[in-house]
Amino acid sequence: MLNIETIREHCLKKQAVTESFPFDNDTLVFKVAGKIFALLSLDGNFGLNLKCNPEKALELREQYSDITPGYHMNKTHWNTLNLDGNIKSRLVFELIDHSYKIVTQSLTMKTKKEFNLL
Repeated sequence: MLNIETIREHCLKKQAVTESFPFDNDTLVFKVAGKIFALLSLDGNFGLNLKCNPEKALELREQYSDITPGYHMNKTHWNTLNLDGNIKSRLVFELIDHSYKIVTQSLTMKTKKEFNLL
């Protein structure tokens, strides 16, 4: 069953991930080596913002009505997943992993070494 805690656990299992509430008390933010890769809404609108390859982001939006351009984010690089909808758990976890990978790949070699991400 997909819920806030299963998403949180999946994110925190990854190397060098921290969680915090830097913006407000309703948005749980996950960072890898200080860079955001996921934002989880806790305000009753069960939504998840994830970084995404621009081409893949467009494909996902065309395939799933519950995947939309990133809410309050760069619409080219971020998607919002409506988790109250029809998105399967497996796809949600794949997209979390994809977001994490995009962010870790963008880190400098120095940062990757510092956080043991090589």
